[in-house]
Amino acid sequence: MSGRTHARACPERTCVGCRERAAKSDLLRIVATEDACVPDHRGTLPGRGAYVHPASVCLDLAVRRRAFPRAFRLQGPLDVADVRRYVEQAAL
Repeated sequence: MSGRTHARACPERTCVGCRERAAKSDLLRIVATEDACVPDHRGTLPGRGAYVHPASVCLDLAVRRRAFPRAFRLQGPLDVADVRRYVEQAAL
């Protein structure tokens, strides 16, 4: 035996809020559209994506640290109301 396992590798991403690495399936992908952030729960929207844990704590950290404009390489603040609404409904 070669010692290799047949388990598939799980892609990892870094949460822009808490900066912890997690499985891609455990994080919520966020995409920038014009001047707002949009949740991309299916992962199919075009454009650069940023990942965050679907928890209000991580979202608040990302907003406070201005992580979304930096991740999307954009100038100025972005509206995160849609993302906040999605995270609050996911918590219910």
